[in-house]
Amino acid sequence: MADQSHVPSCDAAPDQPLALLTPTQRKVLDGVSSGQLNKQIAFDLGIAEATVKAHMTALMRKLKVRNRTQLAITAQSLGWQGQMLAY
Repeated sequence: MADQSHVPSCDAAPDQPLALLTPTQRKVLDGVSSGQLNKQIAFDLGIAEATVKAHMTALMRKLKVRNRTQLAITAQSLGWQGQMLAY
């Protein structure tokens, strides 16, 4: 049997959903937490607005929320303080 210890589990951190976010999802979450519109986030990151929307969908699924307000509130309650990474 092959060793699969290097394969990450999908539920590696169920109690820490923020740990599952990709670097770009973290940047999008920074924008949402700052009150920016998708268009503003897209401009700041140099990506298409449709790409921001795709990241928003993934973020909402990972954090189990239904809208951007819930996303910002949930992220804050989980300890998100914003990374404000250099884009």
